Amino acid sequence: MLRIQCPWCGVRDEIEFRYRGDASVVRPAADAGIDAFASYVYERGNQCGWQAEWWLHVGGCRQLLTVERHTLTHEIRSIRGTADEPAQPLDAVR
Repeated sequence: MLRIQCPWCGVRDEIEFRYRGDASVVRPAADAGIDAFASYVYERGNQCGWQAEWWLHVGGCRQLLTVERHTLTHEIRSIRGTADEPAQPLDAVR
């Protein structure tokens, strides 16, 4: 089972979180056109390796986290609370 170290609540089981998608995808500009939005919504790469992901802590503090996770090993390299905060190595998270 995946264990996620929430910066506010501490280490929790994956069951307390909901995966919200790839955090590296950038929304197109409002005037980008239908093809750009269709690509944004439906086209995703099947990345092998490190990926930034959105996780919502629904069973705890309800904070949205950006988790950098390896897609094969499920190792978590860093966690941050918002897009404005720098990533924290796991030994810096309480």
